[in-house]
Amino acid sequence: MSLITILLNIFLPPVAVVLQHGVGGKFLISIILTLIGWLPGVIHAFYVNS
Repeated sequence: MSLITILLNIFLPPVAVVLQHGVGGKFLISIILTLIGWLPGVIHAFYVNS
């Protein structure tokens, strides 16, 4: 995992997911989790991008 990906996972979780996996189910889940709270979005982004 590159430094750019790590920073995007922390600051913009949905962007990190869409850059790695495209627009789809994982992206929508990331948006929902980020809207619920920042930390669930970050955890999900690290999980799907690892």
